Amino acid sequence: MDQLKKEHFLKILKKYQAGDATSEEINFLNAYYDAFDLRKDYTSSLEDTDRIALKEILYQKLQSHIATGKPQTSVFKLSRYWYRLAAAAIVLIFFSAGLLIYYNHQSDKNQQSAKNIIKPGGNKAILTLANGQKISLTDALNGQIAVQKGIKITKTADGQLVYEANDNTANDNSSPQYNTVEAPAGGQWQVKLPDGSLVFLNALSSITYPTRFTGNERKIALKGEAYFEITHNKAMPFRVTSQAQVVEVLGTHFDVMAYADEKMMKTTLLEGSVKISDHEQTIILTPGQQAQVSQSCISITDNVDLEDVIAWKNGYFKFNENIESIMSKVARWYNVDVVYQLKPDPELTFSGKISRARNLSAILKMLEFNGDVHFKVEGRRITVTK
Repeated sequence: MDQLKKEHFLKILKKYQAGDATSEEINFLNAYYDAFDLRKDYTSSLEDTDRIALKEILYQKLQSHIATGKPQTSVFKLSRYWYRLAAAAIVLIFFSAGLLIYYNHQSDKNQQSAKNIIKPGGNKAILTLANGQKISLTDALNGQIAVQKGIKITKTADGQLVYEANDNTANDNSSPQYNTVEAPAGGQWQVKLPDGSLVFLNALSSITYPTRFTGNERKIALKGEAYFEITHNKAMPFRVTSQAQVVEVLGTHFDVMAYADEKMMKTTLLEGSVKISDHEQTIILTPGQQAQVSQSCISITDNVDLEDVIAWKNGYFKFNENIESIMSKVARWYNVDVVYQLKPDPELTFSGKISRARNLSAILKMLEFNGDVHFKVEGRRITVTK
């Protein structure tokens, strides 16, 4: 790797301003923006207002053109003020942090990466009816897809499964039937339950629930992660069971992460209140708190970054954690296997935010930016190296 000199970078910047930048040079500028949040110390000497302005203009003047593929016009010429900010940031980056990139080998890398394009996940799920019939929600046409004991099941155009009861089901005293919706690796789905509650399923997650709620509770089972927006019903509490944990609510918004391969289950409350129980303890959460349930105890964290917790539901990754935790999320969403040729340092954290709609290569490129880790992509196998 050769260190890119400040003059070389500014030359690329001027070419971009004039509309003469090559695709490789535009890709470089794009990578620079993606990595902006990973190492805030690069721009720490700038005033907050200047740093925010620089980042926003980088996005507006670089990212938008890359996304559209349109040439630059005089309308988007760089101002002297912005150019001064950019130059100041580049001085910090290249002379204080010693940013290194594989620029001289960009053509070879582009050819190799084209063979390893791994696209992001999307709306994919399987519905299993009470009789065992499986329906691919990915392939099913929009509209009514099944009817069970008067309950109409409909798939909407925006990736939601909706349950609607007719008037006759209110007097039905028979035992309810159970359905399961499972989002595979690389999948996600939304379910509108019979009571109007919404469930957002993350990748490698499933919920099992009755097609109508009866008795004195609304009870479902969760594997993996889901975000819940529960319709209020004081007479019929809503309970979510996951492994050894039970979350009970009346009506609220919360997220439950209960993957079997994680060290602990996490329940985060956004609105209302929830009661969490395991075999030995019961606690009450208030908004902004997160309960972590392990084999030994329940602990509570206050003032959790709620945007971080539900970033997946809103369509992006937002992390401030070690590489193993990040790559677990990446593996589920991109349906890849991750192996390590190094011993991950649990104290080394990476911070960043990027759309889940980006190809895997964009995520890996961002994580590689500070030089602490690198990745080798072979098919759907990702090897993490030093």
